[in-house]
Amino acid sequence: MRCPFCNNEESKVTDSRNATETNAVRRRRECLQCLRRFTTFETIDLTIQVQKRDGHYEDFRQDKLIKGLDAACRHTRISHDQVLSLAYKITSDLMERGVREIKTSELGDIVMKHLLVLDPIAYIRFACVYRRLKDVDELMDAIANIIPRGEELACKGTCHDIEES
Repeated sequence: MRCPFCNNEESKVTDSRNATETNAVRRRRECLQCLRRFTTFETIDLTIQVQKRDGHYEDFRQDKLIKGLDAACRHTRISHDQVLSLAYKITSDLMERGVREIKTSELGDIVMKHLLVLDPIAYIRFACVYRRLKDVDELMDAIANIIPRGEELACKGTCHDIEES
């Protein structure tokens, strides 16, 4: 590891810790030439290709997954730490599966299953973008798919009463 201060390539590791939320190892190093200390993070190189809707491929990027999850979870009861943990879990699951490529639709379905358990609002927000919902009818269909059948019937009765008022 090259020292950021003097560019010497010789350093020693003085401390090493797992940074589980970022899927990395944090290492504290000391340059053997200038004796200054610096921190490095080692991450796993996840070489999964994501096949986009138009057919082209791009590298899987956990930061892009986090950005999408953050957008869906903003102003919900899901904290940023939970978003990071979820992104780490999804990334770990992909690594364990040993796949070299995944379609955007498959990745989106995985994310939606996790969001449905965590928060229905985050699920709907993600679904609006991921499934490219075009109108209110498509949105209502997406909501109807997550409301338990009994609650849906109760809502229809309530909604009907409101319309008559």
